[in-house]
Amino acid sequence: MNNNNSEKDSTNNRRKFLKLGLMSSVTALAGTTLIKNIASEEEKPSGEKIRLLTPDGKMVEVDATNINKYPEALVTPAESRIGIPNRKFVMVIDLAKCKNARKCVESCQKAHQLDHNQEFLKIQLIQDNENVAPHWMPKPCFHCDEPPCVTVCPTGATFKRDDGIVLIDNQRCIGCKFCITSCPYSARIFNWGHKDKFDNKDIPYSPETQVPAAEGTVMKCDFCPDLLRQGKLPHCAQACPMGVIYFGDKNEDIVTNGEETVSFSELINNRGGYRHLEHLGTKPNVYYLPAVNRQVPLEDGFNVDEDIIDRYLNVPYVKNLKEQGKI
Repeated sequence: MNNNNSEKDSTNNRRKFLKLGLMSSVTALAGTTLIKNIASEEEKPSGEKIRLLTPDGKMVEVDATNINKYPEALVTPAESRIGIPNRKFVMVIDLAKCKNARKCVESCQKAHQLDHNQEFLKIQLIQDNENVAPHWMPKPCFHCDEPPCVTVCPTGATFKRDDGIVLIDNQRCIGCKFCITSCPYSARIFNWGHKDKFDNKDIPYSPETQVPAAEGTVMKCDFCPDLLRQGKLPHCAQACPMGVIYFGDKNEDIVTNGEETVSFSELINNRGGYRHLEHLGTKPNVYYLPAVNRQVPLEDGFNVDEDIIDRYLNVPYVKNLKEQGKI
């Protein structure tokens, strides 16, 4: 009985640990900053201990009540060009789990103060030919190791960091759109106009948040580095109700969707992971797991607004469902 309780407590602790924003049960992305923040807290400890591995390889125990006492991470444009040391961020998307719930899209829009028609993360419906079943495909920026967008940018507004993240500094962006035309994944959008209610001029601008936005500049998925500096998952991964999006550190071979923490290499190898348009040589840091043994019916993804459904009518499968009155 005691052993069962111990196992149950251990599982609850792990889930609590992840939900509070850390990448794994033994790893904290915030590293020494985390330890310093915890050490400075004077809040009465709960007695519940959680183990962390610091960047210098030391195992420490900290009180659970203090584990999420991070300062808000907001860095200047100059500081944003410096990646988080010793990290190589990677995303894995499990296509078998995706049901087009769109919570990832909505959470991203809210966090980046986007208009309703501005999407950093797009959910596409892929059907290679009429003889195969279609599947949902979340499509963020791929944060390539060989990004053509960086190569063509004439002002250095688009840049790549050592931790694998590609960002845009809208204070340098001149709106030439060279990066948009060079991106083979159509991951970038041009800000033709931003509603006043989404603009917040009271806070300083940072490329890590892309807030406040600037009309006439380019925007895209940024992997939410402001959250990563706090040891938290990107907004899309946090919001997905199906656990579709895994995120983590390739250097440590760990990814998590907030509920399940696994080895990145084993997940990719065991599930036949692949990268979109691999032959282009861009070396993206987003991997996909095939839509094999789907966990939810495809039709569940059409329980959304009519204007969303209309986006997919170019897919024959969807057009047939529409004509038959099934969606």
